[in-house]
Amino acid sequence: MPGTEGWGFTDDRGAELGAARVPLRVAAYVRAGAALLDLGVTPVAVYGSGHDGEELDPAKAGGLRAVGVPYLGPGRALGAEALSELRPDVIVDVTYDGKSPYALDEAVAERLGIPLVALSVSGELTLPAILDRFAALAASLTAAPGRSASGAESAVGPVPAAPASESVPAPDLAAAEALLRSVAAGGGVVVLALSGAGTEQVHLARPQAWPELAHLAGLGVRLLDPGPGPGANWLTGDWAGVAELRPDLVLFDEREHATPPYALPSGVRLAPWNPETPPSPAAYARFFRDLAEALAA
Repeated sequence: MPGTEGWGFTDDRGAELGAARVPLRVAAYVRAGAALLDLGVTPVAVYGSGHDGEELDPAKAGGLRAVGVPYLGPGRALGAEALSELRPDVIVDVTYDGKSPYALDEAVAERLGIPLVALSVSGELTLPAILDRFAALAASLTAAPGRSASGAESAVGPVPAAPASESVPAPDLAAAEALLRSVAAGGGVVVLALSGAGTEQVHLARPQAWPELAHLAGLGVRLLDPGPGPGANWLTGDWAGVAELRPDLVLFDEREHATPPYALPSGVRLAPWNPETPPSPAAYARFFRDLAEALAA
């Protein structure tokens, strides 16, 4: 009978996870949960990171709000009792170091005996590789045609997910990439990605440290590197330093904990960027189309 077969998955820490049957109830870090939703797996609940508050950040929510997925607050504040009440069959988080889940204390899951999958979103992987891994996990969690991970019948059924070895972009993503490549080739717009940290401080993204920014560069987008200094992913400076780099377009961190663009020179165009975009073809297709529109403006 579908859904009763054994389930197994090796995550990006090398942890070999398994269960007697395909997990139906998935709890997830919000970024992972939004990606799984795009891929046809509806979480029973999602939790945030240490940057998040008691309300779900709209920039990180993806389609979760629209389908009523509950938000539990920051993952590090979750205890065994709160997770136990959910009765999850599996927990899905992300990892930046290939060793530990980012947003949840793994000991909580261990005490409850719940498998915890951690998929890498670090700069050591390309964006296509990250998308492939989430697609492979979603495919493994698809218990039966027409069913979501919560066990409820879905009107449209799960979105087909490519195996990790295929590396074939979804049609919408391929079209968005082609559009962005065409727009980037037609202009000389210089782009700087950043995250505001108050009126005196700003974090400037190092493009090659971010899979999606490196992918943009591969599509022909002219991304500024902030230059030498401490920090693997960000160079921390002040807003005057942003002006000195003379970007034409600023990709600004739109998450709630980040400061909106502050004291930029006149004439600099703005476009939102979520450094935690859900790792799904649909989410990145939207981002690439929006960026293409901003570049062409």
